[in-house]
This record gives sequence, C-alpha cells and structure tokens, in this order.
Amino acid sequence: MRPLPPEKTALTATQTPPVRTVSRAWIVRYSLAWLGLWMAYLGPQQFALPDQLARVDPAGRITDFGVINAVCGVAGLVTLPLFGTLCDRTRSPFGRRRIWIAGGAALFTGGLVATGPQTHWIGIGVCWLVCSIGFSMATVAFTALVADQVPESQRGTVSSAMFGPQAVGMVIGLTALTSITGDFARYALLAAAVLVLVTPFVLKQRDTAATRSEGDGGLRELAVSIRDNPGFAWTFSTRVLINLANTLATSYMLYFITDELRVPDPDRELLLLTMVYLGWTLVSVYVCGALSDRWDRRRAFVAWGATGQAVGCAVIAVAPGPGTALVATSLFGLGVGAYMAVDQAIITTVLPAAENRARDLGIMNIGLFGPQTVGPLLAGLVISGLGGYQVLFALAGIVSVASGLLIYRVSAVR
Repeated sequence: MRPLPPEKTALTATQTPPVRTVSRAWIVRYSLAWLGLWMAYLGPQQFALPDQLARVDPAGRITDFGVINAVCGVAGLVTLPLFGTLCDRTRSPFGRRRIWIAGGAALFTGGLVATGPQTHWIGIGVCWLVCSIGFSMATVAFTALVADQVPESQRGTVSSAMFGPQAVGMVIGLTALTSITGDFARYALLAAAVLVLVTPFVLKQRDTAATRSEGDGGLRELAVSIRDNPGFAWTFSTRVLINLANTLATSYMLYFITDELRVPDPDRELLLLTMVYLGWTLVSVYVCGALSDRWDRRRAFVAWGATGQAVGCAVIAVAPGPGTALVATSLFGLGVGAYMAVDQAIITTVLPAAENRARDLGIMNIGLFGPQTVGPLLAGLVISGLGGYQVLFALAGIVSVASGLLIYRVSAVR
C-alpha cells in the first residue's frame, strides 16, 4: 500500500531528522504561502512605507523610517524566541504549528489594513509593528516545519521554495504598488494576498506530533545547548552579517536614486533595479538550491554569495551611477540568492534539540529579520552623519566579506 504524503498523516517527531520526502504539492503550497508573506512584508519595506512617510513627514522621512524599523527590530528580539517557545509547547486539535501560522497571518492582515489610513508617522509605526508581530508569529511556525517534516536531501530545494518567492513577491508587489496611488488600496491588496495564498496551506497542513521536552526550554537550557553546539552560534552570526550587509545596501535605494543619482523618474528606476535584483536572485536561489542538494555542499554557496554582495557594494561605492547601479544590483541578487538557497539546510542541521525547534528557529530568525529592521536605522545614521551613501555601500561590503569567512567555522555542514 502506498504511504500517505506527510501532509495527510501525523508523524512522531524524534531526535533523528525526518526521512520521508515531502510531496510536490506540499512544496507548492509552502512556496505560495511564503509568496504572500514576502510580498506583504517586503513590498511596504521597499516602497509603500518610504513613500507614505515621504508624504506624511517629508523632512523627517529618513529618521522616521529608521526609528520604525528599529522598534520593530527590538520587538522581534523578544517575540521571535517567545513565539517559538510557545509554538513548541502548543497542544491543540488545530495543530501546534498550524494555529500559529493562521493566527500570525490574521494579525498581519489586520495590521496591513490599519496602516493605510494613517496620516502621522507614529500611527504608521504602530500599525507596522502589529504587522511585524503577526509576521513573526507565522514565520516561527513555517520555519519549524522544515525541521519537522523535510529530510536533509530536500532541504536545499525547500529553502529555495521559501526564499525564491521573496524575489517573485517583491516584483509582483512593487509592480502592483507603484501602479496604485492610494495608501489604503495598497495595503488592502497586500492583506488580501496574504489571506489568499496562506489559507490553502493552513487548510491542508497536518502537523507532526510533539516530543516531550525534558527541560523547561528557558534561556539557561538554551545557553547550555549552544555551548555544546557552537555551530549554532556561528551559523547565527553568519546569518546576521550577511543579512545586515544586504539590508545596508538596499534599504534606502529609493532615497539613493532620488537624492544621489537624481534620475528623472525615481519610482520607475527603483522598479527597474528591483526587478533586475530579484530576477538574478530568483535564478541564483533555484539553481544553487538544486546544486547544493546534488553536491551535498552548503558552505561554498554562502561564501560565493557573500563575495557577490561585496563586489556589488564595491562597484556602486567607487562609481555610483545608473549603469553601475544595474551591475551592483545584479551582483546583490546573485549573492543573496546563493546564500538563501542553503540557508534553511544549514540552520536545520545545527539545531540543538528537536523538542525546541521553533524556539531555536525563532532565535535564528532574529538573524534574518533583525538586520532587516535594525539595518535601516544604522544606514540612516551613516547617510546622515558618517559620509553618505558611498560610505554606506563600503560598510555593507566589509560586513558581507566577514559573513563569508564566518561560515567556515560551522563544521557540522560541508
């Protein structure tokens, strides 16, 4: 008798990794759900929020954007591990992962709808904080599912299914957002995308059974686990630095185009650069994901990705202009795609304990989302008082090189 696919049956989670392959249908639903989340999270970060703030508070838009992202970053430091711990210990007929995905998506959509009508930067910030908390709730559960249900041989592919939609979602989101003029309509469209794309996964997903934890899941237990497994700390450090480098290089691209390049149509130029960046990201993430599974190699792709980002930063720092911006964003895309292709495969290999997967992944996700929220504040300080955009790109390149070196401290992966 042919065994049921993993979404149709509950497996018992153990300390050993899963061995049953996930179906193509599961991967498609997983990828579509991430498409909705990325579109609604990154579209506002790259365009809708900066554009709304520029109209609400033109003089303070750079500071406002940095403060909002810093507050959300601090909230993420708390909520990601907290929600992960609670997710690991959730017992409900609806499922311990699925209920957090559904709840997070609902909170995220509510925050998006509330952001549109805001006319003061503080109101925008509060509503975006709600969005960020909902996003954190959903992502801790989504990432834990990889460790729960995906075997090692498929984790490069599934990592691509998680991060490939980031590029697609950004292109679709920016194309839609730049063609809509009203803030409420923009955010309502993103909210609808989250509901439409996440719901099929929520309805079909069947969680694995939870293991019994012998500890309390607290900070002391985590510290002991990390001490006994230093690969977790080195992987976290690599993730922080490579994402910080990318955030520094890209978060103020709209203002860089407007203030430094002074092109006639900044919105159109941003869309062009973003599509180039994300197009190369998409190619890189799927090609490198498949190759990493085939070759059983992960660290080299991180090093290649870090190098690509660093070279792109050097190009635009030395000779800023529309042409070099296209070259730089292409290199950014190739670099970040190579890293994303192996991101989840490396992380799920170095997790300390199966019973605390969502908690540990929540901490690891700080390395992804923390730089995306704190990075704009640091970038704003560099732009305003430490030398401008060229210094910013140089700093991003140095940070990227550091991330490529750190990955070789992780001995648990090849």
